[in-house]
Amino acid sequence: MKIDFVISALSGGGAERVLALLANYFSRNGRTVRIITFNEGDAYELNHNVEHVRLYHGKIKNHKIRSLFNLLGFYRNKNNRPDVIISFITQTSLISIIIAKIYNIKIIVSEHNSYLRAQNPRYLTNFTRTFLYPLANYLTVLTNFDIEYYKTKGVKVAVMPNPCSFSPILDSNKNRDKTILAIGNLDRFHHKGFDNLLSLITPVLKNNSDWNLKIVGAGEKGFKYLRELTIQHDIKDQVIFTGFRKDVNIIMQQSEIFILSSRYEGLPMVLLEAMSQGMACIAYDCKTGPADIIEHGKNGLLIKDQDMEGMKMELNKLINDVQLRKSLSISAKKSIERFSMENIGNQWEKLFRKLELPD
Repeated sequence: MKIDFVISALSGGGAERVLALLANYFSRNGRTVRIITFNEGDAYELNHNVEHVRLYHGKIKNHKIRSLFNLLGFYRNKNNRPDVIISFITQTSLISIIIAKIYNIKIIVSEHNSYLRAQNPRYLTNFTRTFLYPLANYLTVLTNFDIEYYKTKGVKVAVMPNPCSFSPILDSNKNRDKTILAIGNLDRFHHKGFDNLLSLITPVLKNNSDWNLKIVGAGEKGFKYLRELTIQHDIKDQVIFTGFRKDVNIIMQQSEIFILSSRYEGLPMVLLEAMSQGMACIAYDCKTGPADIIEHGKNGLLIKDQDMEGMKMELNKLINDVQLRKSLSISAKKSIERFSMENIGNQWEKLFRKLELPD
C-alpha cells in the first residue's frame, strides 16, 4: 500500500509528532510512505525509507493557492499517486480533499482539535468542515465528543486516539527532581494556559522554595511575555524556560509532577507521554481529552475546568504527599496501554480494511 501523509509542515507540535509516529510505524510494517509538506520544518526523526516531499516552490503569493497547485502538479504524474492520502489539520485538508477528488484518490482526514476550536480564518475552517469533509472517505477525530457534530453534517467519522510516543519506563523508584513540568509552544500561551499557570503557582512555589516550575517549548514572543510575568510575580528564580527540546522523555523521567493547564485540547499527547514516564499528573478537565485519559484519584488528578483555586489546592496536595505521587505514577503507566503505538496502529489498519485498501 502507498500512503501519503499531507501536512503544512513538520515543525514542532502534537499533530506533527503523531504524523511522524504513524509514518514510521507504517513504513516499518511494509507500507510505502511519503510525507508531503508545504512549509519548512524537520522537527521529527523519520525512518530512512520514509520519503519527505517538499512542495514549497512557486511564485503564487497566496500560500493556499500555491500549495493546491503544487499538489495538483505533483499528482498529475500517475506514478506519484498513492492508494490513500491521510491529511492532517483542517485547512491543509481543504487542499487535500479537492486534489483527492480530482484524481480519484481515497482520502482520510485527521482532525486534531475539537470542533469547538477553529483555525483562522474561521470561515475557511467552517467551510471545510461543512462542505468538504462529507466528500472525504473518512474523518478521524480524537474523542467521542466530536462524533455527533460531524455525523449531523453527513461525514463518515471514526474515533482515532493519538498514540503514546514513549515506551513506559520500568523503574518507578528512581529519584526525581522537585520539578513541576509543563510543556507546550510558548507563543500559544493562552491555549496552553501558561499565563494562568504562573498566577496560580506563585504562592505554591513561594511556600515550597525547594521546588521549581520547568516549561518546555519554543516561542520567542511567548517567552518574553511569560518571563515578564515571572518577574512581576517574583518567581523568576523558580521558573525555568528550556526552549524546544528533543529529549522530553528524559526531562519527564527526571521530574516529579506534570501539569496540564490548557484552556482546551484535542487529546493531549503530552499527557500520555508524561504518564508513560511515571510522572504524577494533574490536569484541568478542559474540552477535550484529559477526561478520556485520567480517572481522578486513580491514575492522575482531574480538576474542574479552569478552577485555579482547585488546581492550586490539589497541586499543593501532590507536592506534600509522596505516597500519592507514587500511587498515581504506578497506575498511570498501567492505564495507557490502550494508547500504545501497536493498538492505535491496529485501529488504523481496521480503517484501511473498511476502505478496501490493498495490503
